[in-house]
Amino acid sequence: MEDYLLTCYTKKFFAFPCPGCGGQRAVLLLSEGNLKESFLMYPGLYPLLIFLLLLLVNKIYPFKNYHKWITPLAFITTITIVVSYVYKLYYLYF
Repeated sequence: MEDYLLTCYTKKFFAFPCPGCGGQRAVLLLSEGNLKESFLMYPGLYPLLIFLLLLLVNKIYPFKNYHKWITPLAFITTITIVVSYVYKLYYLYF
């Protein structure tokens, strides 16, 4: 399965990772049942999966107060990805 992972062109051409780097490997680790390693690889995966699941559930079974759930979850997902990206850049390059 690891042979089919996509290449990160940001890392390839600019020599630093993008905010999504590690996401594919984290999904692969999650599919193998390695929850802790998956979280350490890409912390934004879990809130992102919950966000996407909520979008799917709302598409199939729309509920009334959808925006009260989706807006904070989108904010949490974005903040988690940005904070982990800044931490990763700081840890790798400083």
